[in-house]
Amino acid sequence: MKLVSLISGGIDSPVASYLMSEAGADVMLLHMSNGSYGDPKDLEKVILISEQLERYTGREFPVYVADHGTNQEAIMKHADSNYQCVLCKRVMHNVAKRFAQANGASGIIMGDSLGQVASQTLMNIRAEQQDLGFPVVRPLIGLDKLEIIDIAQRIGTYDLSIIKTSGCAAVPIRPVTEAKPEKVVEFQQRLGFDELVENCVRSIERVH
Repeated sequence: MKLVSLISGGIDSPVASYLMSEAGADVMLLHMSNGSYGDPKDLEKVILISEQLERYTGREFPVYVADHGTNQEAIMKHADSNYQCVLCKRVMHNVAKRFAQANGASGIIMGDSLGQVASQTLMNIRAEQQDLGFPVVRPLIGLDKLEIIDIAQRIGTYDLSIIKTSGCAAVPIRPVTEAKPEKVVEFQQRLGFDELVENCVRSIERVH
């Protein structure tokens, strides 16, 4: 079994990647770089986390990076600001799906923990994943933050994940918590969604 993990460099996604590796999956790490809306240190952290996961597990965690900054900009221009994070996740899911299919992977790993942040409410997860038609594995969905931190500390990724960066500048002040699927479809049509996904997939390169 091969899976693609969408990895941010935060605490959760490395733990999700580790848990699925322990379950027997070969895990490829896909980092969506936010370009001018992010911090170059985010990718540096992901590579350090990959190296630590490899040391701890004895397995390979190759790192790939995609240009996601263009997608963030398009969402800002064509959608309501409070839907930024939901549409961001929707693009990421579809890019990861295309990348997975091209590389023989059968699913996507997400570090979502239900209700932990605005984009991880049940209604938002539904809106983000609607019509994806591809498996998404969420091994942390029922864990609380302390449980996730405990695992991160045990496997040695916690101190790397908390290295300070500037964060994502595209996050709105008041993100939607009950996204409406029909609104997501409406905004998606304005974005030129398929072309965004295609261009993003073409940008992917291996960096570790």
